[in-house]
Formats: sequence, structure tokens, C-alpha cells
Amino acid sequence: MAGSGRAGPRSNERAWFITGPMAMLAVVCSTIVGLVAQEPVGTWPLAGALLVGMVAAGLPVLNFSVRRQSIGVTLTEIPLVLAFYLLRPLTVVCIYTLAAVITHLRHRFGATKFWFNVARAAAGSSLAVLVLQALPPVHGVGPDTWLTLFVAASMVNLVSILSVAGVHTLLQGWQVGRETIRRCPPAVLTAAINIASGLVVLILIAVTWWSLLLLAALVAALAIVYRAYAQFFRQHRTLADMYELSRAVAESGHDGTLADALLGRVRALMQAEYATLWLPAQGRHPEVLLTARNDDPGLLDLAKTPAVLRKRARDEGRVVAVGRGMTTDGDLRGELTAERVKDVIVLPLRSGHVIIGTLEVANRLGDSNYFVRNDVPLFETVAAHAAVALENSRLVDRLRHDAYHDALTRLPNRRRITEALEESVKIRAPGEVVALLLFDVDGLRQVNESLGHAAGDKVLVEVANRLRASAPSSALVGRPSGDEFLVTLRLEDADAALELAEQLRDQIRDEMVFDALTLDVNTAVGVVVHPDHGSDAATLLLRVDLAANAAKSVPGSVQLFNPGLESRSLRRLGLAGDLRQALNQNELEVYFQPKVTLRDRRLVGVECLARWEHPTHGTVAPEDFVAVAAHTGQLSRLTEVVLREGLRRSRDWAEANQPLPIAVNLAARTLTDQHFPDRVQELLTEYGVPAQRLTLEITESGVLDGTDRPIPTLRRLRDLGVRLSVDDFGTGDSSLAHLRRLPVHEVKVDRSFVQGMATDPGDLAIVNAVVTLSQQFGLAVVAEGVESELTLELLQDIGCEIGQGFLFSRPLPYERLAAWFGAQVDPEAISGSGGELPRLRVVP
Repeated sequence: MAGSGRAGPRSNERAWFITGPMAMLAVVCSTIVGLVAQEPVGTWPLAGALLVGMVAAGLPVLNFSVRRQSIGVTLTEIPLVLAFYLLRPLTVVCIYTLAAVITHLRHRFGATKFWFNVARAAAGSSLAVLVLQALPPVHGVGPDTWLTLFVAASMVNLVSILSVAGVHTLLQGWQVGRETIRRCPPAVLTAAINIASGLVVLILIAVTWWSLLLLAALVAALAIVYRAYAQFFRQHRTLADMYELSRAVAESGHDGTLADALLGRVRALMQAEYATLWLPAQGRHPEVLLTARNDDPGLLDLAKTPAVLRKRARDEGRVVAVGRGMTTDGDLRGELTAERVKDVIVLPLRSGHVIIGTLEVANRLGDSNYFVRNDVPLFETVAAHAAVALENSRLVDRLRHDAYHDALTRLPNRRRITEALEESVKIRAPGEVVALLLFDVDGLRQVNESLGHAAGDKVLVEVANRLRASAPSSALVGRPSGDEFLVTLRLEDADAALELAEQLRDQIRDEMVFDALTLDVNTAVGVVVHPDHGSDAATLLLRVDLAANAAKSVPGSVQLFNPGLESRSLRRLGLAGDLRQALNQNELEVYFQPKVTLRDRRLVGVECLARWEHPTHGTVAPEDFVAVAAHTGQLSRLTEVVLREGLRRSRDWAEANQPLPIAVNLAARTLTDQHFPDRVQELLTEYGVPAQRLTLEITESGVLDGTDRPIPTLRRLRDLGVRLSVDDFGTGDSSLAHLRRLPVHEVKVDRSFVQGMATDPGDLAIVNAVVTLSQQFGLAVVAEGVESELTLELLQDIGCEIGQGFLFSRPLPYERLAAWFGAQVDPEAISGSGGELPRLRVVP
């Protein structure tokens, strides 16, 4: 009998529904034969010899490869043909059934399969002898005898094929049964060859019994040839399988399918029912436990191997093999029995001297087949390839992860965020938008410069952790650049995005404690949504950055993108080259805004303000070209242009016997230039203006940045005699108490509080507090944005001394300022002033 399938046994008690009818068929056919045959039972000595031949022919399974299909062949048909010719019918049934019992006891089949095979042999042989009784009696060894014996022997194979197909259909479905029938031609062909070989032996024996000697010699020679063939074929197949394994592993090592390619081929190479890969958890990689099972296309997340075998192999770093064909750990046989596993090989996977996991095979296919010691070296070679492939795969995965993630926070970087956004915007979900929230951390530069970059890194890591913990589970949290974090997810609309941005910003604002240091970290947040603000990832990322930059103008704010932000940004980008040309050709003008005493409106100075009339764009807002200058490295030139013009006009006024102090705005970045005080000294000397006639105004965020970085420059400027003023006070998070440690002379209350005094009691209280405390600290107070008589009266009531605003004058160019002087100054006040600063007339 020949078989082509190598499917593993799947025993089930329902197989008795096939075994029982076959046993009944054997009993019925044997009874009929016993009744109709003249001599149903014959002599036993020859029967014993043929029984030995049947057992000898049934034990070995010869494997041949035909067109890449493995065919297993037994030679039981040869002695069966001789038995049909030489023995009585029931004697044939007895010895063929007894040979099946002996053979299958030797294979140690389970009870269900054992009795199925015995019943199959009994039913097939009894039906064959019944057919033989129905056919004409055999005489001689001519063609008639050949045909009769061929039909009888074919009955045995027919019963075998039908019974196997029936039990497969019963246990696994009609598709498997149909597949069994479809694969039977090779089995029928090999059976026919065996029957023909049996007839040839019969003819030789009929001529002379001495032919048995020649047959024995021929069988011995064929056995030697088959042994050599089997060894060569096994080596060839092993090399081919190893090549396929190596190629498949190499191809799948970079696309995440390594386990599928590895386990399927290891299982086939080792002819095992189960092949298992186990990798313990390592770093960000979770534990892996995957199993390939015979006739199962997918991988299972379980293992047939007992865990104790895996643990021993890993702990002791050696092969653990348990089974009938080999045993390195006999005390573990009970573990296999409990799991209903007949044999197992477990190999540790090594990367250098480190064990990174195990590779396991369990249950050699075929009830009569077992793993043997010669399988271990082959499996070790496979394991070595697997270990290298797994390490390479993890290395590639680690490199890929590093390429798409930030090294400090382990968050996705800009490349990964861009790819995720490109995928998200392809899917249009009704009633949903793709929201991007960009968080820009304020004050990180000051933390780095005052406490070191290690402290700044801790702040970034803490912000990342808070965003990860607070963001919805469906959100992607990433770090596209140094002090920026981006959150993207699907939400109902833009309002939901703004609400989430506020919630996350509040979570980040909680105090951060590092050792003995407590920091308050704030963020500016930009928000965009798809499809309202862009249809592709690049546009959305650009516009959310614009929104975040706009949010920085109001610390801690949340800004939703609007088209005006983009037009302004593009305009600023186009102004970079034009600004450089304007500075080279002195195209910028300096305007002057008067500062007066609030009680008697006496002129006490002017603030110098840069203005730019662009030949194409018209008037350019100061905040626009100052931002351009800061980003293009032209800020120092812009500052010097304003400072030169202010000092020149101050000199001219002094020569006209009207000395007038000037004030010039400084950017916070200028205070980091250690050469700036020397440059101020040079300009004062060049224009012959006393230092006390120059006031330098620095914004609150620039002079009170939480560090001591500006203090050395401020002290050097104070030592020159220059007056220092804190501009826009109240817009930051600083208190007046912080001013006590700074060498400043003046505080300018931000216009937003001054303009709200008449309508908002809170703004009035703030201005009152600033004026009162500043006077206690010996600081002059200037109120910006005085635009109404009511505001003026309120400022006078709380004791504020100096102010500037549209109530007195807008910023004016030099020529118009001179005319303004003439129109506003009382002539009698000038003639009798004795060199005092002119006093403005009250204008109704």
C-alpha cells in the first residue's frame, strides 16, 4: 500500500463509525468464504513463512520523490500476491490481519488508529478472497492467473483507499475526503507496481524454488542501492530546504514576516507537527510566542512544548530533547505525557554569548516516526541561521524605529508624523476632522542657558510624558522639532480641537519638580483641522506652525489657524531680502512719540520708533520687519540705525538749546551680545550726547526671563550712565519684586492695562499696584496708551507721573515733530523757561 500524504494524525472517537462497519464486513465476507470454499483453511508452515514476509514488507516505508512530491511505499502487496496463490482463503485473511496487528503494534499507534488499521486489513483481505472465490480457479501462472490475482489484490487497496477517505471525511469534512481521493493515483500506481512485482516472483518460484536465492540477492542489492539513494536524497533535500530557509529568512527579515517564513519552513524541514519560536520581552519588544502547525496556514499564539523544557534549555544553555528516538532529559517524559506530545527538541537561540530565545519542534509527523539524534545537528544549524536572522531583524527594526522616533522622548518624529498624516487625510470620515495640535514650550532656551541642557531635556521628557498620559488613546503624540510637540487625532470639529488643546495645555502647566527645583512650564498652542485648513500633510504642518507662532504673541494662548496668518508669514519671508536692501540704502525712517508729565503736560522726552514704507507693499508693520530682522540676523543693524538717528536728533535739539532725552527699544537677544555696551559708548561719544539722555527699553520677557543672563549687560549699561526701562510691564508672569535685583530706572505699564482702566476695575487695580510699588522701589513709572481724558484723570489720581499716547501725539517723523513742537508749545513758557524742557499747551 502506498500513501502520498504526510498529514499528522488527528484521532477522534468518531473513527469507530468506520472501524465497526469494516469489522462487520470482514466477518461477513469470511463467513461466506468459509461456507463456499472447499478447503477454507490450509497448512500453516508455509503460512508462517509468508506471515514473516508480510511483516518484513510492512515495517519499512520507502520514500521516493517524484516531481517534488514525496511518496511513501510499502511492499505488502508482493507477499500478499504469493499468499493468494499458495494458501487457502481464510488462511490468507488470518495471516494478513495478524501481520497488520504486528506491524501496527510495532508502530505504537493509538487504540483508535490501531483497530482502524486492523479492521481495514481484515476487511480488505476478506473481500479479496471472496472475489477470488467468485472468479475462475487459478491454474498455472499464465495471463488468466495474473488477471485474477491482480483483481483480488486490488480489492485490498480499494478498501484501504475508501476507508481512509471515509474517516477523513468524517473527522475533517468532505473537502479533506475529496482531497484524499484526488491524491490516490500515485498510491494506485505503486500498488500496481507491487502487484506486478509479486506476479514476477510467483512466476520465478513456479519455475524453480532455487530462484529464491537470486531474489534474495536482488533484494539485498536493492536495499543497498535504496539506502544510498535515501541518504543522498535526504542530504539533497536538506540542502535544498536549508537554502530555501536562508533565502526566505533573508527576504522576510525586513518586512516583519520573519516568524511566518521561519516557522513554516522549520516545521517542514524537521517534518514536525509543531514548530515554535519563543523570544522573551526585551526593551520595547514584547514577549513573542508563535507556533506553526501542520495543515494550518496561520501562526498560533500558543506552544505545544511544555514550558519547563523551554526554561531548562534557556537556563542551562543547551539542547533539551525528549522522545523515543533520543532523550537528554529523561525526567521530563512525564511532562510530554501530560501534554500528549510524543517527542520534542528545544534549542536555545544565541546571539554571541547571550541566549535570546528558543526554537522548538514537537511531534514528528507519522505515528511511527520519531526525532532521532541525527536530527539535532541539522536543527542546530537551523537555529544558528534563525538566531542571526532574528538579531538582524531586530537590528533593522531598531534602526527603523530610531529613524522614525525622537531619541530623547521616544516619540514619533517629523518623518513618522508626516507619514501618519498622509494616511489620515486619505480617509474622509463624515462628521469628523483630522486635528493637529502643536505645543511650543515657552522658556526652554532660558532653562538650557541657566540650568544646563540636562535640565532642559528633563523638561522635554516630562512634557512628552504628560502629553502621552493626557492625550486620548487614539491620538498620535510626536515631537517634530526641539521644543515642539504635536498631537493629531480625529475629532468632531475645530471647536473640539480647541477644547482639547486647552485641556492638554493645562495638564502641561502643572508644576514640574526636578530634585529641589520647581518649574512652571507654559506652552503656546497652534491648531489646524483637515479639510478646513489643508488637504495634505505638508500644508497642515506648515499652517499649524504658523498658528503656534501666532500664539506666542500672547503667552500661553491657543490659536486656530486663519488665512491671514499665512499671508503675513509669506509676506515676512519675502521681506527678508528687501529689509537688507532698505538698511543698506537708509530707506527706514525713525519716528518720535512724545513722553509728557501727566500733571502739567511738560515734554520730558521722545521714544524713537522705526518705520518702513515698502515701495511695493506700502507701510510694513514694525512687528513684521522686526521679526524678519530677528530671523535673518539683521537685528543688530536695525537697532544701530534707530540708535544713531535718535542720538543725532538729540544732539541737534541740544544745539538748539532744547535738550530732549530719547528712548530706544532693545530686543532681548541684544542683551546676550557682550559687545553691545561698548558699541553704545562709541555712539554716545561719536554724537556727543550725555549717557543720561539715553533710555534703553527692554520688554519684560527679555529682562525678566527667569535667569541672570541679562544682568551683566544691564549693569555695564547702567555703569555708562544710560537709563534702563522695563517695557510692556504686566504682560508676563513676573512680579515687581523681581525688579529689585535689576539695575533699572523705569517701568512702563503696558497699554492693554492703561486703556482698560476706565472700564475694567481689575485693570485699574493693576495699574494702581504697579505705580504704588514702583514708587516705593524708587522707580519712575510711564503709562503707555493714554488715549482719553478720563484715563488721564485716573492716572493723575493714582499718582502716575509720566505718560505717552494718542491723547498727546501719535509717533511723528522728525519734520512733523518740529511743527508739532511749534503748534503745541506755549511761547511764554519757552522764553521764561530758562532752559527747561518745553511745556505743552492744553488742547481742548
